[in-house]
Amino acid sequence: MMEKNLPIRALLSERAAFVERALEEALSPENIGSSATADAMRYSVLGGGKRIRAFLVLAFADLGGGREDAALPFACAMECLHAYSLIHDDLPAMDNDDLRRGKPSCHIAFGESAALLAGDALLTYAFELLASDPSVSAKSVREAVLILSREAGEFSGMVGGQTLDMALSVDSLGELQTLFLEKTCALLKASCLLGLYAATDSPDPDLIDRAERYARALGLAFQIRDDILDATSTAEALGKPIGSDARNDKKTALRFMTVEEAQKRVEELTAEAVDAVRGIEGGQILADLAVLLAERKA
Repeated sequence: MMEKNLPIRALLSERAAFVERALEEALSPENIGSSATADAMRYSVLGGGKRIRAFLVLAFADLGGGREDAALPFACAMECLHAYSLIHDDLPAMDNDDLRRGKPSCHIAFGESAALLAGDALLTYAFELLASDPSVSAKSVREAVLILSREAGEFSGMVGGQTLDMALSVDSLGELQTLFLEKTCALLKASCLLGLYAATDSPDPDLIDRAERYARALGLAFQIRDDILDATSTAEALGKPIGSDARNDKKTALRFMTVEEAQKRVEELTAEAVDAVRGIEGGQILADLAVLLAERKA
């Protein structure tokens, strides 16, 4: 259960450390071996990141009255899948970024072939983790697999968003929002829903609706804030290169809005996220998270 009296920064840090320990076990040599690919997997997953997606899994599982130990494999699955997406996103064929989380990108540290294999392995391992706890009902596991497959792999999910991103065909704010919904919001939505299904195989339809609305608003706000930081921050502060979207001629929120307009939109979307979880027990933690992410500097 989450310690609801902790300030959100402290809670986020505590949950990140908790998930980190579980990921260290999941990615230990005993579980995935000691090959070059396994080393690249560990390098890309461990020792960094806010663990926002894992946090959402655990928070929504708590919201649904579930057990933390049952939700933890789902949380680890989301982090492995997210790491795979970052590895591939950084490759020369994609964004060609040399820095991730303040250290060399996977393909810089291990080579392109190892990075491709590590990403592939993390993607498939995520689904193994979903099915790893026999105490979670078969129906919950089935729903989790369907959700993650849809939101990560289909053309209305992360792959679709990345396809739009690489095509350089975004010419309006509406098209950019579609890209954000698919590339960023989809995995946040999957995280929230996986938390609910870790708690029960029949989540309350109202909670499902709230989770989807929350993830949509949170993801859009997160990505717009990310675009603002990419234009106004430093590589040292962010732990990744800045300005790569501009160098690759990709459209960002700042192609269609000023910094001031973009930040105002972040605040509007954050209010929508807060409203989505208003009035439910445990919802304040999620509201606080939305505000924290909207104000983040890195």
